[in-house]
Amino acid sequence: MGKKFLLHPLTIRYIVFMLGLAVMGYGIAMMIEANVGVAPWDTLHIGLQKTFGLTIGMWSQIMGLSIIFASYAIGRIKPTVGMFLNMIFFGLFIDLFLWLKRFPVGDTVIERVAMFAGGLLIYTFGTGMYISPRLGAGPRDSFMLALHERMGWGIGNVRIGIECTVTLFGFFLGGPVSLGTLVTALAIGPLIKQFIPLWERIMAKPYGKAQGTNLVD
Repeated sequence: MGKKFLLHPLTIRYIVFMLGLAVMGYGIAMMIEANVGVAPWDTLHIGLQKTFGLTIGMWSQIMGLSIIFASYAIGRIKPTVGMFLNMIFFGLFIDLFLWLKRFPVGDTVIERVAMFAGGLLIYTFGTGMYISPRLGAGPRDSFMLALHERMGWGIGNVRIGIECTVTLFGFFLGGPVSLGTLVTALAIGPLIKQFIPLWERIMAKPYGKAQGTNLVD
């Protein structure tokens, strides 16, 4: 007889997906609190928050929703349940953890760099966790695919172009740009590639992982 699970495999996939978003949100909040640099999109979110108010998580949600509509308009990429869950809950988790402020914050530069590095590792670990159930790409990856399909540019060039653009806009709006921003841009891809195989092994059948490959948000 085969193994029987108390929860349906699809339920397990959604649980891991949501936990992954929570872990990602905690990692991003740690990086923001460390104050030595954030990812390009977070530079934009922080710049918008400083200029127009609201919270960083709310701006993540607003930009995510805008990108979902833009992806459909440009590349006819239809929104998925996973895409909307990503857009809504990732922003909520960022705001929740920034509000709770449960971080090992230090006063020295070394302590803040260590906190930033820890946040980056946690974020990429959570990204591998959220990708492994294969419930759909996040809004920003969908937008990247839409531009790739419409413009015919390579995926790598499209991603670099998008991240340079949002960093520039974020900088003009008062968002933080520093060495940590460059480190994040260079390190995220390789780190996520280390964590995805780990989570894919965990989520392999009989947990119901769909076959195929999704891009990272």
